[in-house]
Amino acid sequence: MTDILKDYFEALERLKKGKPINVLKGTKITNDSVSLEAGRKKGTIKKSRPIFSDLIEAIDAAAKVETKPGDEMRSKLDEAKDQAARYRVLWEEALAREVSLVKQLWDERDAWAKERAALSGGKVIPIRKPGRV
Repeated sequence: MTDILKDYFEALERLKKGKPINVLKGTKITNDSVSLEAGRKKGTIKKSRPIFSDLIEAIDAAAKVETKPGDEMRSKLDEAKDQAARYRVLWEEALAREVSLVKQLWDERDAWAKERAALSGGKVIPIRKPGRV
């Protein structure tokens, strides 16, 4: 293997490991990104050159295996949205329970007030004066 191909394969390995030197981290693995990482110009890896056939196959294989950061982020976003929806449902159920209990308490308070009014009707006289204990 010539030194040039060795540089390209080392660049490909750095891109696979996610530790590039000359390109941005997370760069998609393509012929151009491998050539830039190897310190060459864009477009130096060509399919028409037979010396690069093994390298191109390795690049294509690495590109297929490469996990796409966008897909990973999309799955995390979807998971967060699902979790938020679950918590919203739980919150709405709890809110409905609380409103139901408040209504029940209010109804019982009204019933107690009516019963108290009925018991303290006009014929009942308080024994103690209202200001004394």
